[in-house]
Amino acid sequence: MIYEVRSYQIAPGSLPTVLQRFEEGYQHRKDFSELAAFWYTEIGPLNQIIHVWPYADVAEREKIRGEAAKSPHWPPAIGEFLVSMNSEIFIPSPFTPEMMAGKNGPIYEMRSYTLKPGKLPAMMEGWKEKIDGRRALSPLVMGMHTEVGDLNKFVHIWAYESLDQRMEVRATAKADGIWPPGGSGDRLVAQENKIMLPAPFSPAQ
Repeated sequence: MIYEVRSYQIAPGSLPTVLQRFEEGYQHRKDFSELAAFWYTEIGPLNQIIHVWPYADVAEREKIRGEAAKSPHWPPAIGEFLVSMNSEIFIPSPFTPEMMAGKNGPIYEMRSYTLKPGKLPAMMEGWKEKIDGRRALSPLVMGMHTEVGDLNKFVHIWAYESLDQRMEVRATAKADGIWPPGGSGDRLVAQENKIMLPAPFSPAQ
């Protein structure tokens, strides 16, 4: 399983129209394959939409995208609002084999870590020891690392009922020694995060 994460920067004020047009196009695109999630940013880098597409492998991705491109309804009619586009291919970690659908939010936090080269295996080992305790406090939607795109990047996405719950969970995890895993800071080059909300048509709500 791979995930293609497509992040689009859109023009300020265009979000309602972009969501409407994307949903209209998606009603036809999902005949070929369905989204795992579609979010838009609320805190952090604003005016972004993030859509996540699952595929069995790169060959299936190429096949499906080729078939979908023949549809007159795809890609969605949002080109006039696009400022920039980025696509990355991720491989899920062993502790999150499939991105969670259903109502887990509506607050989603995407944390992106750039690791020092060669440090991913050590980070995965640290997570494996601690993740069950952390996941008991709030759902881990996905943990994954880049295969194509900016390399040495690890992304983890968490779901919360509210921003207040996020603060409470993070404080409890730190106070009780549940999270973060030990040694993480020594493996990191950079960190960033964004708070996202799901579009009405997103499988992850």
